[in-house]
Amino acid sequence: MARLFGTDGVRGIANKELTCETAFKLGQAAVAFQGKTILIGKDTRLSGDMLEAAVSAGIMSMGGTALQAGIIPTPAIALLVRELHCDGGIVISASHNPPEYNGIKLFDGRGFKLPDAVEDEIEAFVAAGGPPAEALPNGDEVGVALPVEDACELYIAHAVSTVANEGIDFKGLKVALDVGHGASCMTSAEALRRLGADVTVVNEDFDGTDINVKCGSTHLEPLRQLVAEIGADVGIAHDGDADRVMLMDARGNEIDGDVMEAVCAIDLHKRGKLSGGTAVSTVMCNLGLAHAMRDAGIELIQTKVGDRYVLEAMREGGFILGGEQSGHMIFLEHNSTGDGLVTALQFLAACQRVGTSIEEATSVMTRFPQTLINVKVHDKHAVDGNAAVEAAVAAAEAELGEDGRVLLRPSGTEPVVRVMVEAADAAEADRHAQAIADVVAREV
Repeated sequence: MARLFGTDGVRGIANKELTCETAFKLGQAAVAFQGKTILIGKDTRLSGDMLEAAVSAGIMSMGGTALQAGIIPTPAIALLVRELHCDGGIVISASHNPPEYNGIKLFDGRGFKLPDAVEDEIEAFVAAGGPPAEALPNGDEVGVALPVEDACELYIAHAVSTVANEGIDFKGLKVALDVGHGASCMTSAEALRRLGADVTVVNEDFDGTDINVKCGSTHLEPLRQLVAEIGADVGIAHDGDADRVMLMDARGNEIDGDVMEAVCAIDLHKRGKLSGGTAVSTVMCNLGLAHAMRDAGIELIQTKVGDRYVLEAMREGGFILGGEQSGHMIFLEHNSTGDGLVTALQFLAACQRVGTSIEEATSVMTRFPQTLINVKVHDKHAVDGNAAVEAAVAAAEAELGEDGRVLLRPSGTEPVVRVMVEAADAAEADRHAQAIADVVAREV
């Protein structure tokens, strides 16, 4: 039987792979494993209402209180679980996935995603059909659902305070914003305007079937067009639940999570606020980030791919900044999960402190050309310890020296080995990646 939980909660095509029955049982599990008061948020997908009703019913069937925050970004739920003293939180969203998908993410009472061990217990609970019928409350012990009317306002005020409390505002800054027909339509423009920015928004409406469709953080062309059209100083794009962000300078150049992390880490370090003089990223971060951190005297810890592993390393080491190239950035001083709005505000504040344009501020990091080849194989784990593959990698590494690197990584979901090579020159990266990929295809 396939595992219910993936790398970021439960996810699948709504009403087919992710059913109301599963959502109901996950609502029950939230009460059984977290406590009686559960905060629920959702993005703009058509199936959100259906799954919200099912999750809420599960919570109430256990005698719990389902606090319904409505359409709201994922990081807002992580924050408000703490602020409203809830026992746990649930977000109904499939993040950057297409509209027909949906997902359910669970948070503990501190706003952190649940560890694998707890997910395993919940999975067993769901597989067993939930609690025995005789254990369920009845009569006046059945739970209730209550709306949280000011949820978005509480989150906006918090996000604004993360820079306003440092004396920062964005008066005179022209911003192009693509909210991707997603949950950030409720929050990001208002937060930026409160800080004085002149904001033009695209893809702000939604009908439940257009979230992430050729827009948002994974499709930047609408943002690029808007930046050029209005002469924006910066472009900001969110995914469907706004736990990530991608940025763009006035020339339309993409600013990904690696560049954002470099700018923010150096800013924090200069101000003596980067705990342990350390930032956290993954093994897939661009080599340019590692070089920028080295040159700034900052240690960079690299984890397995996935924001949960970044957060795990941050909590273990007491570090406050971590992120991924995809735009998932965690500022632990401000929130317990990736927060697209807070990331954008922190980045803009860091650029303002430098006192230059955004394009100039991002020059602290020079990106290395990166070539990625996905090689279909018979046994993706056989790549480990294969002498021919190891020899090909060693030859490439010897030639690249400190100006490049090689990474081989089996896919978590497909019979594929990912070959990634970075080099100072794009042609060199292509050449080494293809040579290694050919050996992997032949040997594995």
